[in-house]
Amino acid sequence: MIDKELLDILACPVCKTEIKQTADETGLKCLQCHRVYPIKEGIPVMIPDEATIEPDRATKD
Repeated sequence: MIDKELLDILACPVCKTEIKQTADETGLKCLQCHRVYPIKEGIPVMIPDEATIEPDRATKD
C-alpha cells in the first residue's frame, strides 16, 4: 500500500489531477483521464507510456 502522504502529493503527469490507489493496490488511477499507473516493487511508475487506460471503476476510497 502506498503511503497516504505520498498519495496526497502525487498527481497524474498527463492531466495534473488527483489519483487514487486501485482497489487491488497494484496501481494508481487518475480520476479524470482514467490512466492507471503501475506500482512496481512498491514504487509508483508515473510514466505515461507505462500507464493503461481503464473505465472509471475499481478505485479505493
